[in-house]
Order: sequence, then C-alpha cells, then structure tokens
Amino acid sequence: MINMDMAPKNRGLDPALFLVISFALVILTGALLLMLPISSAQGKYTDFLTALFTATSATCVTGLVVVDTGTYWSHFGHFVILLLIQIGGLSYAVIATGMMLLLNRRIQLKERLYLQYSLNTTSLKGIVSFLKSVLISVFVVEGLGALSLFFVFIKDYSFLKSIKFAIFHSVSAFCNAGFDLIGGFRSFTGYVSNFHLVFTITSLIIIGGIGFIVIYDIMQRITKKKMHLSLHSKIAIITTLFLIVIGTLLIFILEYNNPKSLKPLSPWGKILGAYFQSVTPRTAGFNTLDIGKLYPSTLLVLIILMFIGASPGGTGGGIKTVTFLVLWLSVVAVLLERKNVHFRNRTITWDNVKRAYAVFLLSLTLVILAWLLLLITEPFPPLNILFEVVSAFGTVGLSTGITPYLSPFARVVIIITMFLGRVGTVTAGMAILVPVSKRSHVEYPTEEVSIG
Repeated sequence: MINMDMAPKNRGLDPALFLVISFALVILTGALLLMLPISSAQGKYTDFLTALFTATSATCVTGLVVVDTGTYWSHFGHFVILLLIQIGGLSYAVIATGMMLLLNRRIQLKERLYLQYSLNTTSLKGIVSFLKSVLISVFVVEGLGALSLFFVFIKDYSFLKSIKFAIFHSVSAFCNAGFDLIGGFRSFTGYVSNFHLVFTITSLIIIGGIGFIVIYDIMQRITKKKMHLSLHSKIAIITTLFLIVIGTLLIFILEYNNPKSLKPLSPWGKILGAYFQSVTPRTAGFNTLDIGKLYPSTLLVLIILMFIGASPGGTGGGIKTVTFLVLWLSVVAVLLERKNVHFRNRTITWDNVKRAYAVFLLSLTLVILAWLLLLITEPFPPLNILFEVVSAFGTVGLSTGITPYLSPFARVVIIITMFLGRVGTVTAGMAILVPVSKRSHVEYPTEEVSIG
C-alpha cells in the first residue's frame, strides 16, 4: 500500500479520495444515462433511484438488480451497463491511464500513484509495465471467454443475439459482476448441467477474482522463467482453491436431498451445480441453482463465502482471501505464542496484520449496521436480509429474490453498502479522514491492558 507520508506533496488528490470520487462520478454519469428513454426497452424515462441502483450495482460489479436486466433495458441500456461493468472492474484510473498509453502520453507521477492505489500494488516500480500486462490479459481472457460462450448461446439464440450474449456475459463474468441478459431473473439456472457454460463462466470468474497481481506474477514466471511466485500470489491461490473445494463439498452435502435444488439432477449435474455455486459467491453473482429455494444452512455457507470474497487487486469484493488467511495465521501465532506471523517460511509484517484486522472490523461493522437498518424497515426473514446485505458488501449480486421488493430506504442502504464494498471500507475511511488527519509521529508511554 502507498506510504502517504513519502508521497510527493504536489501529487494532487489523495489516492484514496481520488478512487472514491472517480467511482462516484462514474456511477452518477451511468445513472443519468440509464434514466434516458433510449435506455429502457419501453422507451420511457426510468426513475432516478432505479437508475442509480443499477448504475451502482454495475460500476461496483455487484449484480443486484431491482428490474430484470434482460427485459427492462434496451440495447443502449445494456451497452451502458456493460461499459460501467468494465470501468468498475478495472477502475477509472486503469482505464484512463490505458487511454493515455494509447495516445502515447507520458504517465506522470500523480497518475502512477493513482494506478498503484487502484491496482493495490506495493510499489511504483514497473507500474506502467504492470498496467500494460493487466490490460492485455483482460482483453485476451474476455475475448477467449466470449468466443467460448458464443458456441453455448448459438444453440438457443440467433447469431447476432449469441454474439451480444457472449460478449456481455464474458465481461460480466471476468469482472465478477453477475449481470445477465437471460431474462426473468433466471440467471443461468437453465444451464445447471451444461459443462461448457459452467467451465467457461467459472474460469472467467476465478481468473478475474484471483487478482491482477497474481496474474502478472504467473505471466512473469512463464515468460521470464521466474523461479518463484510471490508470497501474496501463493496465499491468494491456495486460499482460493481451498474455499472453492470446501464450498463445493458443503453445498453438495447440504443440498443433496433438496428437491428444489440438487436432488432432481443427475450425479454429474449435482457436482456441476455445487461447484458453480461455490465459485460465484466470490464474487460474481451468477447462479445455476435457485438461491431462494436453498436450505438456510446453505445460505449461511454462501454468506461466509461472500463475506470473504475474491483476492486483492482483482475485480471482486469482500474482505479478500489474503485478509482472511492473514487473520487466521495471526490467531495461530497468538495461540502458539509466536513473536511473528509466518507462512511458507516467510514472515508477514505486523503492518499487514493490522491492516487485515482493520479491514475485517470495518467490514463487519458495515454489514451489521446495514443489516440492522433493513431489519427495522423490511418484512423479510432475517437470514434473507443478511444474505442481501452481505451480497451487496461483497459485490456479489446473489439474492434470495427480495431485491425488487425492497423499500426506497432499503435500496439506498444497499447502494451505499455496494459502494463501500467496492472501494473498500479502509479506503473510504482514509478518504474521509484525510482532510482532518494530522500525521503525527509522537510516541506515548507504553502500558499493558488485559485482553480476552
């Protein structure tokens, strides 16, 4: 993370504040475009709250919707949503700097600082080269994903519609957005046993969610014969695989005899359904099983997966996989009375550990507060409301079906939760406190307190 004290004083806006403002401006612009008659299939104006909810969900790559994406919006509306998803998945700083590179403009220090913050890298060194690799990998992966999905949709739709569906769902999957054009709030429930679609969509979700740092690290190892992956990459990959496997097993076991989900499917369909639903909570929002018909125990498993989310520097939300593992490693260090936190023969700095706890506590506070507000105003079961809130925070987009029926107040709460979940609770806190913060280096006397 950027050392704010070492950054130049003429760098312009604080990077955290820039990130928050840029996302807010993109959302507002998207909302205004979606309000236009040309954006709706009926050719009518859309009310501001519905447009704002959709624009926030798209820019924050969430996928929660109050109107059916496939049938309510026009082709122009779908294009606006797709553009918001792509900008939100990469961040405005990445898109803008990429355009500057295309125009052969020199990237100034200020832009490099914004890039570092947006991509969540630890150093400014090689940041432009890193950006180029990110942009290339994004469009190559999305292109291959679209090509693969085309051969799925061409069996059910016309040629032009198949192209549109392939491109839209590839970008939506890679950016972990979860928006779909199938219609009827069905997502991919009609493709639960389709291996081609399941493999393509989950691969896009995993690659987009694993983080650009990991993608770049792997590319460096392949192209430049780099000997070892970084500790960050190892943690992100190991934690991601662990959560996918555990999630698949739990969903498979819990839903095996559920007549409204896995029970009617073949053994192969059961495995594909459980696997797909284990991948998407982190943090894509597509579903091949009807979420509203899952058992409460399964919903709790999905809530945990949504809260953890994807990996740092990727297109997903949540507290992130690396944060999750660092928290548990710190607990182990305390229980074993170790002086430092270790993983794979490496020591994790206490600054990283402190940041992990800050992310966890701020995120938990946000979720509890939003849950409390919706419990007061909404008539739905508490678990369903918690599911909706965590889905918004983790920028997931899965829902038990209550989103279209939320009150205006609840929609505003969900909008704020999606926004803070995407920009990050710590980033938002830093952006708010920067104008009033005084970077003091005064050290006070040390005194012990009783813990636990």
